[in-house]
Amino acid sequence: MSNLFSVGSPVVAATLFLLISLSIATWSIAIFKIGKQVQVGKLNRAFKQLFWEARDWQSAAEVVRNGEGDFAHLGQAGFAELKTLNENQQDLKHIGTPQDILERTLRQQLENIQRFHERGLAELATIGSTAPFVGLFGTVWGIMHALQNIGQTGSASLDVVAGPIGEALVATAIGIATALPAVLCYNLFLRRLRVQVTELENFAHDFIRLAAKHDFKG
Repeated sequence: MSNLFSVGSPVVAATLFLLISLSIATWSIAIFKIGKQVQVGKLNRAFKQLFWEARDWQSAAEVVRNGEGDFAHLGQAGFAELKTLNENQQDLKHIGTPQDILERTLRQQLENIQRFHERGLAELATIGSTAPFVGLFGTVWGIMHALQNIGQTGSASLDVVAGPIGEALVATAIGIATALPAVLCYNLFLRRLRVQVTELENFAHDFIRLAAKHDFKG
């Protein structure tokens, strides 16, 4: 590691340090999100099994109240709105049919869940798109520094040129190595989020159907 930062230009050394910091940030975000997805996935599977095995609507409501995970939070928002509808609230928020009001509530809760799981994706996308250019900047600066040294010494032999330029090219290599995991993790998490949002939308539609069958009583 000490040899990595022992380049001739402090700007190149700072660039390498920045790229390594971005790489650490990438893997930290990836490990955190993988752990969170595994945890939430277990909660969601357990909740869905209990919910669909419920004998009646009241039993399903009890499962929702005691449940954890994204599907449970969606159901909790739905039953909370059904309770409000049964109290005959007279305000602008509750103007419309019960189905329209319930759909709006579930859609808002779904958007909140989606925003929660989008945390870290913007950072991964930024790192993936900028890391190669940061590395390229370090390479260009390193080559400029090497050419200045060559001009000052007046020697352009291979042993004089190859060392500084080779060190400068390391910045580009590290920039690419930093960007690749960030892009791969971003695409992976984004795809899994889209699948999860689709499943939540299907659950919301089923919840509205069941609520309508029970006259929107919660």
